Amino acid sequence: MTRFGDGLAQGLDLTSAAEEAVRRATGTLDGRADLLCVFVSGEDPEEVERAARQAMACSDARTVLGCSASGVIADGRGVEQTGAVSAWAGMLPEGARIEPFQLETLRGDDRLIVVGMPDPRPDDVVGVLLADPYSFPVDAFVERSDEVLPGLPLVGGLAGGAKGETRLFIDDKLFTEGAVGVVIGGPVEATTLVSQGARPVGPLMTITSAEQNVLYELAGSPALEKLEQIVLALPDDERELAAQGLLIGVAMDEYADEHEQGDFLVRGVVGVDTDTGALAIGDVVETGQTVRFQVRDAGAADSDLLDLVKGFDLGPVEGALLFSCNGRGRAMFATSDHDVRALEQFGSVGGFFADGEIGPVGGRNHVHGFTASILAFGKGGDV
Repeated sequence: MTRFGDGLAQGLDLTSAAEEAVRRATGTLDGRADLLCVFVSGEDPEEVERAARQAMACSDARTVLGCSASGVIADGRGVEQTGAVSAWAGMLPEGARIEPFQLETLRGDDRLIVVGMPDPRPDDVVGVLLADPYSFPVDAFVERSDEVLPGLPLVGGLAGGAKGETRLFIDDKLFTEGAVGVVIGGPVEATTLVSQGARPVGPLMTITSAEQNVLYELAGSPALEKLEQIVLALPDDERELAAQGLLIGVAMDEYADEHEQGDFLVRGVVGVDTDTGALAIGDVVETGQTVRFQVRDAGAADSDLLDLVKGFDLGPVEGALLFSCNGRGRAMFATSDHDVRALEQFGSVGGFFADGEIGPVGGRNHVHGFTASILAFGKGGDV
């Protein structure tokens, strides 16, 4: 029984491409789709909107979710920077629940308040979130989601397009700001995977002085001094990668016997203060945490994703959604197809190239860059 399908169509007429992609994705299913995800890549936001409306109109799926993108993924291929539409359709087990939502941001006395999220339920399995990066506080919302949505993994991405030109859609409604998504619950076997595509260099170190996102001391030495020592000791190839953009990994489990590739939440080193010897990084850290510098290249990203897929233990996968950074694809691998081809064993795969990816690492939800974030659906039970 075929429960998942995907389709991709290209062409100057995005409206026709949307109809064709939806037809291909749903045409092989043995029944009505419970969830249809559609992603549209195009230069003209009005044309993208028309394509989105056509996709919603021509489908009988119970829920339709999607957004604009700089590139789309389906049919075993990735297509970047050209007009194209991808569609992914899934039938979920009897008794499964899909709750669509649209999030808005309201301004309180001293803070922003996000409204529109469904009330948590005990049988919630996963949430899919698509956001406009210009109008929605996605970093703050995702980082705090564990407080208001305990135990609910979030996966998804930031829509593509210039400010004011992004498009988000859910069922028959279309938005130019905020965020949309679905919460999936009930007897659904699904899991998330996040491939950060970085590899550690240099030694493990304990943060010995820090405040917010600023590192003052690493292993008892000024952070900048420690960084310079480590970079100078690296082989030439790794030193060159570090010069292109150094990263730092924060260990997700302080009590692990070993901390290897994949055991860190990877963040950028975003600034240095030569007067104080401090480093600013892209996350809040505390004294006592374990960190290790990281570098990223095509080889590290390739091996990280392949190792993640090989170690996957959900069992047979019938379908998956893939949110791949727009810094991957041709920019990293010289082909737009790399990530989707790595997931060949995952059945029908659809998704898009995002301006930022959402997915859990170490049991907590985060917004990432240069990652591949995946939601895989297993066969278990009646799936």
